[in-house]
Amino acid sequence: MTSEMVRAARMLLRWDQKDLAEASGIALSTIKRLETKPGPLGAHGATIQVLRLALEKAGVTFIEGDTCGVQIAAVRGQR
Repeated sequence: MTSEMVRAARMLLRWDQKDLAEASGIALSTIKRLETKPGPLGAHGATIQVLRLALEKAGVTFIEGDTCGVQIAAVRGQR
């Protein structure tokens, strides 16, 4: 997972870094540090997994492979 994917996921959710920190239990300073450097996240696998799970729980799907990206499930009643 890349820092760009984390930022894109937050934007889709309309979350700021503090929201992600609260949802994941990861320190705000760590979220800020991880999002600063472009490319793959410079963190332990467990930290990346916790971030991913928090974002997925909120409705984000990560697309990885030849191309990478994020998408969010539509909220019922909204288009």
